[in-house]
Amino acid sequence: MLKKWGTRAVLAFILYAIAMYVYIFHLSDGGIPEILKGTAGDPETFMTERELLLSEEYSKIRNFLFFIITPFEWLMYFVILVSGSSFIFEKWSQVTKWRIVHNSIYLFLLSFLTFIIFFPIDYVRYTLSRGYGISTQNFSSWMRDNVVDFWVNLIITIVVISVLYWLIKKSEKKWWFYAWLLTIPFSIFLMYIQPVIIDPLYNEFYPLKNKDLEAKILGLAEQANIPADRVYEVNMADKTNALNAYVTGVGDNSRIVLWDTTLNRLTEEEILFIMAHEMGHYVEKHIYIGIAGYLVMMFVGLWLISKIMPWLIQKHGDLLKVKSIRNIHSLPLLLLISSFLLFFSNPIFNAVSRYQETRADQFAIELVDNPEAAISGFQKLSKAGLSEVNPPTIVKWFRYTHPPMLERINSIVENIESDY
Repeated sequence: MLKKWGTRAVLAFILYAIAMYVYIFHLSDGGIPEILKGTAGDPETFMTERELLLSEEYSKIRNFLFFIITPFEWLMYFVILVSGSSFIFEKWSQVTKWRIVHNSIYLFLLSFLTFIIFFPIDYVRYTLSRGYGISTQNFSSWMRDNVVDFWVNLIITIVVISVLYWLIKKSEKKWWFYAWLLTIPFSIFLMYIQPVIIDPLYNEFYPLKNKDLEAKILGLAEQANIPADRVYEVNMADKTNALNAYVTGVGDNSRIVLWDTTLNRLTEEEILFIMAHEMGHYVEKHIYIGIAGYLVMMFVGLWLISKIMPWLIQKHGDLLKVKSIRNIHSLPLLLLISSFLLFFSNPIFNAVSRYQETRADQFAIELVDNPEAAISGFQKLSKAGLSEVNPPTIVKWFRYTHPPMLERINSIVENIESDY
């Protein structure tokens, strides 16, 4: 039975990977519509022939990896279950009556196993990024970030999973609702501490060195009625050539952050547009809308898991080596279902995110009134990240939290033309 189901799962994954390879590398069309060729959004107008070739290659490889990594994760959790590895880990962890120690040992073993399994994939992605000139990070720095990430995630996981399985033991029927209620303060707490505790573990943050630019950014914030008194800079040049800026945190820990790569490679006008875009998220309250959307997603997701998981255990518990949802060795099944639901909900949340990004673009155009800087800034962002400016529809649905650059640039061009 184990061999049969294991073989079927591996074969299904291989067939899926082949199908995605054929689609992404041979069937999908991410070209520029004829009507938009030669416009500001056409990469042929702002990329060299080599950059165009690298962008096409890099985008296809990244898209392929995206679409096979999550199903590979499902396969991994399935094999961990049917092989009895999860059950064995729980047995090994029973060295004390202290439940928190028991859970910590189990979660360490499971996390370490998944870390080892995914390490070759993560390394391929790292070398791919370096090979195409996106990443500038040396191996030791990259490995350090991986180790920090492992321990940060493990600590958070121990807290979350220990509370979750305590709730399941208290109430097998209503645990999902109590877990959802606890999600609200916990999520806000994580967002509050992230800028001051978690983010500095990976990079160094400091006040923006260019005080003239900071004054102009804060002037924009004042125009937009945003209470801000400091802009932060983060050293990313040692890790990447990509450009970025963002707003993070909530309450008095909220921050406007600029990557130093952005400061080094964009003009002042382009930076001000990007900052105005980030301020648009604040004015439109996208952070709080995002929190509300996340809570709705968690409510529905936890409820579905509470229905699907016991049903699967009842029907296939012998195969999965799981007798009860109350046992922590059922966690890979919970993670498998969660990953599946999250993957197929991506198009919904990405569509909402793309709408918010469009709104932020519109706000920035109105605030700084410099569409030329917006267009040139978007072009430089595309070049720096070798971005696919017009991805295939399925890639856009599942991967793109921002509108493709062709859409963003074309929207600005249309606004300029409508003014005349």
